[in-house]
Amino acid sequence: PVSRTGAREGYSPTMTSALTAFDSSLVSRFDRNGPRYTSYPTADRFVEAFGPEQYRIWAGRRNIGAIQRPLALYVHLPFCRDICYYCACNKIVTRDADKAARYLDYLGKEIELQAALCRYDPRVAQMHWGGGTPTFYDVSQLRALFEQLAEHFEFAAEGECSIEIDPRTVDAAAIHALREMGFNRVSFGVQDFEPAVQVAIHRLQSAERTLAVIEAARGAGFASINVDLIYGLPKQTPVSFDATLARVLAARPDRIALYNYAHLPTLFKAQRRINEADLPSPEMKLKLLGHAIKRLTAAGYIYIGMDHFALPEDALAAAQRQGRLHRNFQGYSTCAGSDLVGLGVSAIGAIGPTYSQNHRTLQEYYDCLDRGELPIMRGLELTADDLVRRAVIQALMCHFTLSKESVEIAYLINFDRYFATELEELREFQRLGLMAAEDRWLTVTPKGRLLVRSICMVFDKYLRHDREVRRYSRVI
Repeated sequence: PVSRTGAREGYSPTMTSALTAFDSSLVSRFDRNGPRYTSYPTADRFVEAFGPEQYRIWAGRRNIGAIQRPLALYVHLPFCRDICYYCACNKIVTRDADKAARYLDYLGKEIELQAALCRYDPRVAQMHWGGGTPTFYDVSQLRALFEQLAEHFEFAAEGECSIEIDPRTVDAAAIHALREMGFNRVSFGVQDFEPAVQVAIHRLQSAERTLAVIEAARGAGFASINVDLIYGLPKQTPVSFDATLARVLAARPDRIALYNYAHLPTLFKAQRRINEADLPSPEMKLKLLGHAIKRLTAAGYIYIGMDHFALPEDALAAAQRQGRLHRNFQGYSTCAGSDLVGLGVSAIGAIGPTYSQNHRTLQEYYDCLDRGELPIMRGLELTADDLVRRAVIQALMCHFTLSKESVEIAYLINFDRYFATELEELREFQRLGLMAAEDRWLTVTPKGRLLVRSICMVFDKYLRHDREVRRYSRVI
């Protein structure tokens, strides 16, 4: 039997994720530029021909009940007090409190516009606040924003509400206040505790303070605590990164995200301040990654996929076991099949078979809202081919296994004929032991899990038509 995602029911990733294998020679061979597949098609394929009117059409179908799916909200709070040189997020560095307060006023206008489009079913199963640094704002401002959202939407009693936190911006009292507001999941940016690395990336962060706020979150009763780490940063060494891993593992967060630092100074101006001579060599990066995977799995964490590890009892691990893990613009999610409303500058949403993205600059965002218009800059209405390929990529990214039959039933195709070219390309992955192809199943082996992006790229029709992929970060 299979789930609606095409994952095998009864198949337990928990039993095998700990066996995720690290083969440095294979990783080096397939370490190429490629998408992270938080969506398919990826955001760089969005077009300006899809704007507010097209969005309203699909939101209107939801409003009359033609689309009945759970609702999720993403709230983008872009401000940071200081710049971290490695960061590739859409952020605004400022110390101007008035500028940040003005943004909340305009965010309120967008909330009203979007809520009107969701009035038929305003129930929210999941909400995430990201940035920037959401805790750039003080507790009173964050509470007011939460209350404004609660006035326009109905939050499910058992829903997920998560927020990203820079530990340097909060204390124990603020952590408890966030929990009292309704947040039940929290993610802390750590990256690395080594002082030399922190100086090189312009992010000085006390390990003691960071661990104290993590402990405060545990005491406040957050259901899940995540810690973000980055390997491949300037000045990192195996010894120093091992010390960071040891301190994080001692804190025992429910989830750990282990990201690769992608050095793209031509795209991200702040990265030009990093001395390239301080960056670990590709061989050293592989050592850092391999050692980190060994330590995390030895400590009992399961490799969920794409940088993410979780304890077996965490909701992400449970969702993967049950075949309902999902991947969206915020990464891995337990809320599969949701419509996503993106709120704030540059925020991305997904309603029905469409994607949309807000304007990236404050002025364009404000101008639209001053005219009473949704601040949508671009988007995409997915074709039938997009939808079937998205289903395949989702299943592989989330569950490492795919039922051909489930795809055939859902999309009325003959899998082997439809994907004949792709299946031929996958033979090399099979020959190297990265994939197994049974008669009716495709499965990514433990050896291939770190390279699942490369496997999914085979099914990406846009890459097939456009082999220039320098715009993306490397797979590892």
